[in-house]
Amino acid sequence: MSERKPESDTAAKPASSVEQHVQNGKVVENPWRRLREFTDARIGLGRAGISLPTSEMLAFQLSHAQARDAVHFPLDVEALCTELTGLNRLPSGPVLRLHSQAEDRVSYLQRPDLGRLLDDASREQLIGLPTASAAAKTDLAIVIVDGLSSLAVQQNAAAFLSPLLDLLQAEQEPWSLAPITVVEQGRVAVGDDIGELLNARAVLLLIGERPGLSSPDSLGLYLTWDARPGLNDAARNCISNVRPAGLAYSEAARRVLYLLREARRLKLSGVKLKDRTEDDVIEHGGGKNFLISE
Repeated sequence: MSERKPESDTAAKPASSVEQHVQNGKVVENPWRRLREFTDARIGLGRAGISLPTSEMLAFQLSHAQARDAVHFPLDVEALCTELTGLNRLPSGPVLRLHSQAEDRVSYLQRPDLGRLLDDASREQLIGLPTASAAAKTDLAIVIVDGLSSLAVQQNAAAFLSPLLDLLQAEQEPWSLAPITVVEQGRVAVGDDIGELLNARAVLLLIGERPGLSSPDSLGLYLTWDARPGLNDAARNCISNVRPAGLAYSEAARRVLYLLREARRLKLSGVKLKDRTEDDVIEHGGGKNFLISE
């Protein structure tokens, strides 16, 4: 007597609309896709069967290539200096071009320690400035460094400095500024070297951040009070993701001004200096879940 086989669940049930879409080769939409109105993060990409849609895979490959290019493309220092010189309220004197001890991009990527120190010619250039004397103490040195994304510096440095210089000029207690410096093949700690040589009380360093797959042009800001060689990142305050698709220039300038005021008042920076400009965070606002229909 032959054994009767049970009917499969698949045969007993009609295919759902999702299954129909997969069978017909259509992309299945994801309700999380609505989040893409607010972020460049890869979320709610949809699927074609068990794979990503072709358009999303191609977009990923493009973003990956853009991130790699951002690391390797050299900074156009001449164009940047020209743009900086055109800013109003620029500190007196020309924009100074400096270089780290990393001779080229290969040594910069393989030897991070070389990017943290100025080469001998740059040190001599700063030592010879009138502002380098102990009697010519300045409040703030602005240092621009290519970092891991020259694209971020090229596109965002001057655009950010414009509102910041406006805010600094409007302060009741004025800020004296050292000449702006632009450093090639540099890392964050090179600002400590420059701050000490320029006798600056505070250093604000603008640097191209490590590119992400959705942010090859992210500019980072690092504030250090009493900068000198040997400090670590615990002595700095960082503001990240300054770019048109991230933190707006005007908002970043407002936060920097707050930190500068507090650093001057407390004579410190880093973990002991808290950024209170975002105390009204979203968790305290009672927002609604976007997945729950009204």
